[in-house]
Amino acid sequence: MSSKELVKFAGVQKTYDGNTLVVRNLNLDIQAGEFLSLLGPSGSGKTTTLMMLAGFESPTAGEIFLDGHPITRTPPHKRNFGMVFQNYALFPHMTVADNVAYPLTVRKLGKSDREAKVKRALDMVQMGHMGARFPGQLSGGQQQRIALARALVFDPQLVLMDEPLGALDKQLREHMQIELKALHRQLGLTFVYVTHDQSEALTMSDRVAVFNDGAIQQIDVVTQLYETPVNRFVAGFVGDNTIFEGLVTANAGTQCHVNLPCGTQLGGLNVNAAMAPQAVQACIRPERIVVSLASEKPSDNSIQAVVGDVIYFGDHLRLRCTLPGQADATVKIPLSSNAIPQVGQAAWLHLPPEHLRIYL
Repeated sequence: MSSKELVKFAGVQKTYDGNTLVVRNLNLDIQAGEFLSLLGPSGSGKTTTLMMLAGFESPTAGEIFLDGHPITRTPPHKRNFGMVFQNYALFPHMTVADNVAYPLTVRKLGKSDREAKVKRALDMVQMGHMGARFPGQLSGGQQQRIALARALVFDPQLVLMDEPLGALDKQLREHMQIELKALHRQLGLTFVYVTHDQSEALTMSDRVAVFNDGAIQQIDVVTQLYETPVNRFVAGFVGDNTIFEGLVTANAGTQCHVNLPCGTQLGGLNVNAAMAPQAVQACIRPERIVVSLASEKPSDNSIQAVVGDVIYFGDHLRLRCTLPGQADATVKIPLSSNAIPQVGQAAWLHLPPEHLRIYL
């Protein structure tokens, strides 16, 4: 991945009614060659951001730059961007080859060049043998590959994708995620990908920008995003989270102590500089919790719970544990674990302080 900046959003805002900002003061740099996902719930501003980059929406304020040149008022067909949508948008009366050739026909490319580029694009997505078929003769996954080939056929500077795998079943979607990532690596193009599926974003991206309420909450490489969320929203939206409510009793540098309603005290990372006696959430990834069936408290930063349910997930077990004065806690343990508790059994949950993050 290059460190060269390809796209820059500078102070971009968007409102449709003059009052509510759908995108607020967006400053975002997209690097050449990266796979950037825009992740967030419905209405968070991610799709509007993609549509402004594509040229289908105009910013109310601010500027968008491509290679240092403003493109805010450049029409979509002059931006040289490939687009892939969830609904494929293929022409049903055209063959697969003609669908893929369409952007080249519009650009008035000669027939021999057109045929060579179409063949190359179809081969890229393993659909070289399907050129004579019509979209109606293809499965959803095959149609999505054709839509992708059409977006790549004219060697775009940028490929924009809006929930492109949303209509596929889970197994095919996961297969296509791996293929898209491999294709991105092979081509070295810049991909900007909109999704509300956090596992999809983590699987495919170099970086992820998490949107909420029209603003980026955090933009980071996937490991940092998962391991070190900067606020409650990101911690709750990206990956599973087990949450304990309490009050700050003391803080020291980057650490603080939290008192739970049951009297247990926990120590963890003070992410948002909370002060006593502020109400906070102590959050930890369920797979970081260590389960002990010992009768005595095994270590500090441990809380006793009762196992309410044990659920088999194929690659791990998920425990639902009840705790005094708290919502149920989720714990993930490997199938190979030596300590698999039974429903109704008491267990100690150890919360390693280096993985317990305290949020205001």
